[in-house]
Formats: sequence, structure tokens, C-alpha cells
Amino acid sequence: MKLNTIQPGDGAKHAKRRVGRGIGSGLGKTCGRGHKGQKSRAGGFHKVGFEGGQMPLQRRLPKRGFVSLTNARNVEVRLSEINELPVDEIDLSTLIQANLITQHALSAKVVLSGEITRKVTLKGVGATKGAKAAIEAAGGCVGE
Repeated sequence: MKLNTIQPGDGAKHAKRRVGRGIGSGLGKTCGRGHKGQKSRAGGFHKVGFEGGQMPLQRRLPKRGFVSLTNARNVEVRLSEINELPVDEIDLSTLIQANLITQHALSAKVVLSGEITRKVTLKGVGATKGAKAAIEAAGGCVGE
């Protein structure tokens, strides 16, 4: 095989559509756009969801539910991650400095995932029932 003999497989490439090149091409006169109408004209685009003036589906249906914007700013931290921190007193700023949570986090909660083998104190950081029990069993405390 030589570089100058390499070519794409059969049917892999298609010839570019050449519109407006006479009746014999099959794409002459109207160029495959048909007669009249919005789609036959240049720039005949419309908005996504536009239904020709009829009230669009996304506006016909009622609004439903509520999405909390602060929900994404409440983060979870694993117990095993807390165990690896070099400090004994843990608060929100400590977690941010250790890159366990983002700077935009409003609150954090420790969840029971992994195990803790040393004494730590949580201040201003929540904990689930299981995580709280594990921290207290290791000799630490959870202060709100």
C-alpha cells in the first residue's frame, strides 16, 4: 500500500448538491424547495418550538413544581474525606481550603461513607445520623 493510492471506501463520500444548474440535474428552477411557502424562501427559518402562530406547547402546558436555586450550593462530604484532613476542628472554610467543596457552597453535610479513626470536631457543618454516631464513637463531637 502506498500513500498515493489510499482512498475512502465506496459510498463514504457524497458529491455536493449543485442546485440551480438546469432541469436535467433534477435540482433546477426551484432547487428542491418546492413552490411558495416559508421554507422555499431565503432566510425562511423560524424559532424552535414555533407552531405557525398557534400557542406553542411549552406555553400551553401549566407551570409545575419548584426548583431551588440554593439546592446546588448545599454539598455533601464523605466521612472518609474528613478522616484524611490534617486538622481536628473542621468548619466550612476548612473544607473549602482542602478543596473538598467549592467556594460557592453555602452549607455542607457529612455523610456516612467510609470510616473515621480519629477525634474531630465539626463546627457549622451538618452531619447525618449515622455520620454523627461514627464521629462520636471515635471520640469527636458535632457542634451546630
